[in-house]
Amino acid sequence: MTSFDTARSAKRLALYAGLLYLVIIVCGVVGQALVREPIFGADAAETTTNLLAAEVSFRLSILGDAAMVLADVGVGILLYVLFVPVDRTLSLLAMAFRLAQAAVLGANLLHLDRALAWAHTTGLDPAQRDALVSNALEAHAVGYDLGLFFFAVNCVLIGILVIRHRKVPSAIGAGMIASGAVYLAGSVTRFAVPGLAEALAPAYVVPLVVELGFCAWLLVAGLRGSSLDDWA
Repeated sequence: MTSFDTARSAKRLALYAGLLYLVIIVCGVVGQALVREPIFGADAAETTTNLLAAEVSFRLSILGDAAMVLADVGVGILLYVLFVPVDRTLSLLAMAFRLAQAAVLGANLLHLDRALAWAHTTGLDPAQRDALVSNALEAHAVGYDLGLFFFAVNCVLIGILVIRHRKVPSAIGAGMIASGAVYLAGSVTRFAVPGLAEALAPAYVVPLVVELGFCAWLLVAGLRGSSLDDWA
């Protein structure tokens, strides 16, 4: 393959990766922050009431999360191909950890389906039904943080690959490593000291900003392509 063909292929892959990354960000933010977070009420009964009132958007958020997981698989593979010229082993490891996260998040969607099923269950004591709904939603939140253990490692590895590659701004690489640290700290806090989880929540602004920046760079590089000339 000529250097021209390599650069053209890199541009195409970067564009696809950027588009899929955008899907991940939009679906993730909308599903979690705009749909599921407002459902949690002051008590289990209010949570069930909110869930039933927002059932259509809740079901759509499940589909959105499924799309996010599918996009995550695509991004993992595309970034692997893009960063193979930097370090094949690190690139393979990064993809493996991202795919592991996708598997956890995909399985975790069952908890959202169970929450809906419990909310519609008849013949149960209302308090018991409400407790089951809240437990399913909480289990989903815990499963999400479990998946972030794998994503944290992926972020660190991608950050190292970015820093070692002269075509991607090193600031993005440093930001990805910092994002991995935030995700890891958040997941450790969830399981080790859950009382501190709320205090750590503002730190998630860091990965949001960094991943938006990485997504934007991939899209611009894919469309303009000058930064991807002689990518390999």
